[in-house]
Amino acid sequence: MSIAQTILDQLGGKRFVTMTGAKNFGDTGNGLAFQVPASLTKNRINAVKIVLDPSDTYTVKFLRIGRSDLKTISQHSMIYCDQLEDLFERETGLLTHL
Repeated sequence: MSIAQTILDQLGGKRFVTMTGAKNFGDTGNGLAFQVPASLTKNRINAVKIVLDPSDTYTVKFLRIGRSDLKTISQHSMIYCDQLEDLFERETGLLTHL
């Protein structure tokens, strides 16, 4: 199983995709990148990148991608797999489960 698929499963898999409207998933080799609907998120976040670190934790970036620029809204390091959903909900305002 790829790292990207493992991360998606840790976020909640199909339930996560349905609840958040996430799309355009990409395997970055050592992580997962995807888009979320900016009109529904806090701070107009429209992309998320999650990277597996050598310490077996994650670095999570919440981004706003414009036509000609890329802005990092927030970045979090040393995130454990069981913290991914809570961090995503706190930063985007989107619920990952009922």
